[in-house]
Amino acid sequence: MSNQKLFNVAVVGATGAVGEQILKLLESRNFPIQELKLLSSARSAGIKLSFQGKEVTVQEATPDSFKGVDIALFSAGGDVTKALAPLAVQHGAVCIDNTNAYRMDEHTPLVVPEVNIEKVNEHKGIIANPNCSTIQMVAALKPLHDRYGIARIIVSTYQAVSGAGSRAIDEMLRQTRASLQGDPVNPDILPVGTLPVKHQIAFNAIPQIDKFQDNGYTLEEMKMVRETKKILGDESIEVTATCVRIPVVYGHSESVYVEFKNNYDLEDVKQLLEDAPGVTLVDDPANQQYPLATDAAGKPDVFVGRLRRDLGHERGLNMWIVSDNLLKGAAWNAVQIAEHIAKG
Repeated sequence: MSNQKLFNVAVVGATGAVGEQILKLLESRNFPIQELKLLSSARSAGIKLSFQGKEVTVQEATPDSFKGVDIALFSAGGDVTKALAPLAVQHGAVCIDNTNAYRMDEHTPLVVPEVNIEKVNEHKGIIANPNCSTIQMVAALKPLHDRYGIARIIVSTYQAVSGAGSRAIDEMLRQTRASLQGDPVNPDILPVGTLPVKHQIAFNAIPQIDKFQDNGYTLEEMKMVRETKKILGDESIEVTATCVRIPVVYGHSESVYVEFKNNYDLEDVKQLLEDAPGVTLVDDPANQQYPLATDAAGKPDVFVGRLRRDLGHERGLNMWIVSDNLLKGAAWNAVQIAEHIAKG
């Protein structure tokens, strides 16, 4: 290992929920770092974070922050990525971006390592991390698509508040306490959108994640539609999504209906999922064993269960998919890509 090449790494959005997880992963996996830069908005600059037993001071992210940086992991919002990632590329950095800024750009690979790691080699300086809800779904569907061909996907998501950031977690906990005490709830964060209207998340389900589009779908729903086709490399797949925020801290859950192009064998589907990288099959209904957000939290895998043949379509399959949205849905996926780059 002494001959391992070392990299100058920047984490943009280091003080956020995803940035925090990225740092933990870089540390626990002993990523080959020469120099680490922690970058954020001016508001968070000056904060000191611990990394490998040392204190690292967070700096404000500026165009000059990326001089000498080899790998930059962005998780600070799409506007920050659009402003700074092209400049980081000019300085010679490879950017791995967690935002929506470049996902559908035709020159930017959209990568889930277990699905299409070979796309990393096509990058022009920026590699996009897909949306958290898309990542866990395609990780489970990829081996099934390869074997049987997917014609159609209908997905309903049950997404954790951490997907909307630390302030949303605080709001849910605050509202929960207020509700239990009979106090006013006073929502001010969710749903995140263009309107000032906010709804209670404690003891509730909000059928809106991100802004509504002209077609009546939210941006989160359209991300799942577009990204699934791009990652699986098949524009013919029909995808429709309904994305819902629920009062869970960590872990997105998804009810997924898949219609295959070819007849399938349910036992073969289970075996394919057993063998799929990064996927754990939890499917023992007789003993009430199935994926739960509380079990998935803090773990890097995608968990799949409740596998059953559809009652109305012989090529239809129903399944339940759960994953930690801050890990596989964001930080772990990004670090996996970084590790692939580091291995050359």
